[in-house]
Amino acid sequence: MNIDYQWRGVLADDEVVELTLSHGGDAEAGWWDRVRRHSLGWITARSGGALIGFANIAWDGADHAFLLDPKVRPDHQHTGIGTELVRRAAGAARQAGCTWLHVDFEEHLRPFYLESCGFRPTAAGLLDLRDRPRPGELDGRPKTQA
Repeated sequence: MNIDYQWRGVLADDEVVELTLSHGGDAEAGWWDRVRRHSLGWITARSGGALIGFANIAWDGADHAFLLDPKVRPDHQHTGIGTELVRRAAGAARQAGCTWLHVDFEEHLRPFYLESCGFRPTAAGLLDLRDRPRPGELDGRPKTQA
């Protein structure tokens, strides 16, 4: 199979939404149009012109890049496309001068990221912001200064 990988390849919002939905992900129209301007870049994987894979790279404008939303169409998974998307994303972040590429993932994806892609485990923290007050708020109300 001939796969065409592109850095910052042409990518329509409806394509990313359809790719996300193809493997049970949650996506809404307009998502990619909102996110694109905050990205360092993205990698697309196409076969016969159809989008079969995607990975987004956000960054802090300096040393840290963040691998987000890597996805491969289910009928093309386990063929090396995901690993190649990550490899190319890492290379693009390196070219941009980033020192670190961060990723977080669910436990069942651990072998993919650590074994196939070469990430190493680190200590990290995660705050679930759903249904919780934001930092500096108590019960959803801003803290007052004493």
